[in-house]
Amino acid sequence: MKPTAKNYVLVHGAWQAPYVWDAVKTSLINEGNNVTVVELPGHGSDNTVPSTITLNLYRDKVADALSKINGKVILVGHSLGGMIISAVAEQNPSKIEKLVYLAAYLPTSGQSLFDLAGTDAGSSLGGSVNGQKILTQNDANGTLEVAQDQIVSIFIQDGSSQVQNLVLKNYRPEPAIPFITPVILTAANFGSVEKVYIKTLQDHVVSPSLQNRMISAAGVKTVYQLNTSHSPFLSKPDSVVALLTKIGK
Repeated sequence: MKPTAKNYVLVHGAWQAPYVWDAVKTSLINEGNNVTVVELPGHGSDNTVPSTITLNLYRDKVADALSKINGKVILVGHSLGGMIISAVAEQNPSKIEKLVYLAAYLPTSGQSLFDLAGTDAGSSLGGSVNGQKILTQNDANGTLEVAQDQIVSIFIQDGSSQVQNLVLKNYRPEPAIPFITPVILTAANFGSVEKVYIKTLQDHVVSPSLQNRMISAAGVKTVYQLNTSHSPFLSKPDSVVALLTKIGK
């Protein structure tokens, strides 16, 4: 007998877009599940002006996707997506079966992404190469930009040349405002939702050290790990599918 179909909602992270989930989505659907991939404003084909984009706008886009699905969902967030799914869970905890943080920022109440990233000495994003900062802010556009020649080594160093080129081709500067916005969470809402964390052991964006500290601070009991870069859905999609399937059982 086939297991009962699950509803997966997948949320991409910063400097990426829905395309990163393509292989994972296809495999989960082939296993009989329902899969929704959310395109965040200002990413992929969406042309929302970056300076108008807020964390609440991201939250509402994901919440809208959830409202169209019958039954509970397994809500998966990657990187920045962890901030977003946390805010969604605070707003509508009863809709979520499990929150899955994949190499994701997992805040406690009152923290912003920058608050967490600012403690991450192991992240390459805070570094510089030949005197040039890897991460820079473009105040005129309201965006954060990663040095072009560092994108592959930071995000997808373990990927094939094909997927590395895909990441480069689809790169867009990232709206800055959501990075500085704190998330307010309560024990009654966010705290009531089951959480799972998938660690990425070769991560140059969210270091394993920070991942461990966030897991501990949030009291997450179910933890898996992948020996991959920050983008395992591109470098090892089958491994991601296997874990998401296990989590859905």
